[in-house]
Amino acid sequence: MKMIRVILPLVGCLMAMPAVGADWPQWRGPNRDGHSKEKALLTTWPEGGPKLLWTFDQTGAGYGTPAVVGGKVYILGAEDPEKGDKEFLTCLDAKDGKQLWKQEIDTTAGGYSTNWGSGPRGTPTVDGEFVYVLGARGDLQCRKLADGSKVWSLSMMKDLGGRIPGWGYSESVLIDGDKLLCTPGGAKGTIACLKKTDGSVVWRSEGFTDGAAYSSIVISNVGVKQYITLVPSGTVSVRASDGKVLWKSAAGKNGVAVCPTAVINDKYVFSTSGYNSGCGLLELEPDGPDNVKMKEVYLNSAMINHHGGVINVDNFLYGFSERGGWVCLDYLKLNATMIDPLWKSNKLEKGSLTFADGRFYCYGEKGVCVLLEANSKEWKEAGRFEIPQKSKFERRSGKIWTHPVIADAKLFLRDHEYLFAFDVKGAD
Repeated sequence: MKMIRVILPLVGCLMAMPAVGADWPQWRGPNRDGHSKEKALLTTWPEGGPKLLWTFDQTGAGYGTPAVVGGKVYILGAEDPEKGDKEFLTCLDAKDGKQLWKQEIDTTAGGYSTNWGSGPRGTPTVDGEFVYVLGARGDLQCRKLADGSKVWSLSMMKDLGGRIPGWGYSESVLIDGDKLLCTPGGAKGTIACLKKTDGSVVWRSEGFTDGAAYSSIVISNVGVKQYITLVPSGTVSVRASDGKVLWKSAAGKNGVAVCPTAVINDKYVFSTSGYNSGCGLLELEPDGPDNVKMKEVYLNSAMINHHGGVINVDNFLYGFSERGGWVCLDYLKLNATMIDPLWKSNKLEKGSLTFADGRFYCYGEKGVCVLLEANSKEWKEAGRFEIPQKSKFERRSGKIWTHPVIADAKLFLRDHEYLFAFDVKGAD
């Protein structure tokens, strides 16, 4: 695909405002930590779960979560569930689920499909008047929020020299000021920093050439501003100003699929992945004006998280582990030998989770959603229900792997072509 570059109007950049309130502008929420800013939500659910507000049944094949900004929902999908072909971006009215517009995303040589499912995997990233999307084959595009029209596009493979990972590009790109960060992988540098206005390259992480994994980049400001992500060889940090590698760790390393996003908690970085990889806690310390030291506090198997993610709340870590099911860890006090969780539960199948207003929304891969108190002493449910419809697509080896989203006083759950919006607003 030939790269198309158009400079964004200056007025658009000046008018761009950061997301406020209860918007969910990107992967894992406003701060990429799985926390929603919503307050005054239901503390318990009635039998059968919260009220279903609307169902949209044309989001297509895909595992990406929606972004919700300014009362509108943005979500990626593919029309062909077998081939993953004809990827598209849809905008809905969050109030009633009505489609406002739909735009096909140019794809390289069709879509992408494996036995585990087809379609885009990433979450749109909304920034000001624009939305940035990444297709499963690495087609990166900037689109206008108003109507979805294309501003610029490029290919992670053809233009950035990347190589598509085995289950497709799954990253949700990061916007940081005037920069766009993504992970094409490959010999030109694993991580790429681009100008968000036209997609031109600012820097590549030279000398660091791992292939792309399925994780998304987060920011740390300990010592120096740095971008942190997980790749097949583990956890890596590069300096934000020039892409120089600051440190590496084997935390989260595995040779199959590295998926979860790193958790940043002040000076600490927590990484985990599946396939018996385990986890690691890393401690950062400033080292001069533009450097940082990293110390591995521990590497162990207290958490082995496949792709449902883990969330820090009040210095306790929650999520589903291949070792023990759903667990809560006093993770800042663990060491190499002490790895027992504070509690563990098998009351819900493997799944993903999101946090809002003191509670977790845990979404199992069979379609059950549980409201769970953020309680470090026990698994304490406050309600559960099953989504009203399941995807009609042939799942093959795939299951329900999309994460929950809490925004606009609503709970959004997806199963491929179905997007459900539930009313979780508490009493006034």
